[in-house]
Amino acid sequence: MFNKEIVVQALKDSFIKLNPKSMIRNPIMFVVEIGFIITLLITLFPAAFGSKVDPWFNIAVTFILFFTLLFANFAEALAEGRGKAQAASLKQTKKDINARKVNAKGMIQVVSSSELRKGDTVIVTQGEMIPGDGEIIVGIATVDESAITGESAPVLKEAGGDFSSVTGGTKVVSDEIKIKITSDPGESFLDRMIALVEGAKRQKTPNEIALNTVLTSLTIIFLLVVFTLPFFGNYLGIKLEIPMLIALLVCLIPTTIGGLLSAIGIAGMDRVTKFNVLAMSGKAVEAAGDINTIILDKTGTITYGNRMAYKFIPVGNQTEGMVGEWAAVSSAQDETPEGRSVLELVQQKRFMFDKKMALEGEFIAFKAETRMSGVDLQDGRKVRKGAVDSIIEWVKSQGGQIPSDLKASSDDIAREGGTPLAVAVGDVIYGLIYLKDTVKPGMRERFEKMRSMGIKTIMCTGDNPLTAATIAKEAGVDEFIAESKPEDKIAVIRKEQAQGKLVAMTGDGTNDAPALAQADVGIAMNSGTIAAKEAANMVDLDSNPTKLIEIVSIGKQLLMTRGALTTFSIANDIAKYFAIIPAMFMIAIPEMNALNIMNLHSPMSAILAALIFNAIIIPLLIPLAMRGVNYKPMSSNKLLSRNLLIYGFGGIIVPFIGIKIIDMVLQLWML
Repeated sequence: MFNKEIVVQALKDSFIKLNPKSMIRNPIMFVVEIGFIITLLITLFPAAFGSKVDPWFNIAVTFILFFTLLFANFAEALAEGRGKAQAASLKQTKKDINARKVNAKGMIQVVSSSELRKGDTVIVTQGEMIPGDGEIIVGIATVDESAITGESAPVLKEAGGDFSSVTGGTKVVSDEIKIKITSDPGESFLDRMIALVEGAKRQKTPNEIALNTVLTSLTIIFLLVVFTLPFFGNYLGIKLEIPMLIALLVCLIPTTIGGLLSAIGIAGMDRVTKFNVLAMSGKAVEAAGDINTIILDKTGTITYGNRMAYKFIPVGNQTEGMVGEWAAVSSAQDETPEGRSVLELVQQKRFMFDKKMALEGEFIAFKAETRMSGVDLQDGRKVRKGAVDSIIEWVKSQGGQIPSDLKASSDDIAREGGTPLAVAVGDVIYGLIYLKDTVKPGMRERFEKMRSMGIKTIMCTGDNPLTAATIAKEAGVDEFIAESKPEDKIAVIRKEQAQGKLVAMTGDGTNDAPALAQADVGIAMNSGTIAAKEAANMVDLDSNPTKLIEIVSIGKQLLMTRGALTTFSIANDIAKYFAIIPAMFMIAIPEMNALNIMNLHSPMSAILAALIFNAIIIPLLIPLAMRGVNYKPMSSNKLLSRNLLIYGFGGIIVPFIGIKIIDMVLQLWML
């Protein structure tokens, strides 16, 4: 937090931010700056203002107000400095490199990465940097993404799956891939990330805007109060000097939270970035703190997602070899990981199939609506593989019969947590492909923690109910939706939102994009598709869906920190009232001395003590604003009681002690 370079730069920025054009964005501190300018003019030209106060008092008030401004600016500059430091390291990754672009004639042309446009195709081979954001359209390769994610282990990227997107600035470690560029210069993932962590595009959240409105309203009210005080003073025969009135105003308005509010918001974004999560807005981070329901995609989220062909299971009078043969025919042109794993299993078992026939046929790609894929052969036969219920309906439409042992074999695979795919040729079902997937370790414990935070977890999967139930039980989710389509995910999100709940959704595939856009907090995996990342308002660079726990905790921490410091700020104003108001009136109204419960030395020392405390409390609270209030899962009532005790009662006690100590020091100095 207090890195030497960041602190030095923050100190410089504290003076730069004194520019009224910058200060006017914070109405509370802008009022303090106007007060500083007025007291400075009175100090320099006391006769012009008819000031009868000792010059040293005017000088002291001016300096204290000046440092109050610097401390508030320092808090904001320090928070921004941490973001800029992260951006600087990212900018080192963003270099102008050469790219091998495939032109309209199919020839390779070497161009600068800055010349690439959306829709261009480039070839990147082992040892080369990926010149821009894109999707792999041909090939498979391992990619070093440590420059973006900090993770040293290379990740596997391949065409045709949900792990096809690549980020500019990363490096191909092995093999060769063909990439279709998906962003224009200045609009890449890295460009947006740099702009966001720098704070250049940080927008205030709705809660922050609402709180700013309340604080500004309080400031206007106290301005009116202070403007009317001289009239009451004249009635009582007291001349209230302008520096005293300005000191009273600064102590009355909520300068503590006003000076720290911006820093709290920036620090919240920074904490999310430190967890390798890119938040597209502060609103998303804040909304995460109020999440009630989390929708999780099973494949690649709860499970590893690398469903591989494990076994061929014949049904009816068919043989394992025949199932393998037709499974291979349906998968010959299938570039998905599952399709390739079928061919690998056929090769391992040394089954034979007519590859030429399979490649000459018309490939039918998998669709979420049909939930099957296959090939239409030139001899008129149609081969399909896909979800068992989809294949059953398709075979029935062809006039075929369903083998009696199909359901039992399918249920056996599902009970073991596997995914059964049926293989059919025309009106005949030959058997099943057993796809095996594994639940990620530690998922049950993570979901248990979410439950303790009052968050419900719902798993969505295209698997049949038996498989879904097995995975849901093993992972420990609260509810599951089996055989779900993209529209089902949107429906469950809308259902929860209709009940007044905030919903988070994680996903990585193109079919997850609509649901990610509908959710209040949509978190896309960095390993996922471009469509998913564009639809989401957060991107997890580590592609770890259980990181939702940290994101929710940071969101709650942001809300709690803002609430705690607002409570503390308003509470400590009470002590300042007892210090400064009696000091201003007890000469003319001796009875006011009854309110001087701190027994402060003199009116001058009381005003200065309150003003000094008002200034120094801002830098003392900077560490809390940056780190945030610790969040522990507990009920809202307990959380409120705890914070009122610590920051409400503490906010009253601390100023009484602090102002008294400062007054004692000032008393010695005056003597």
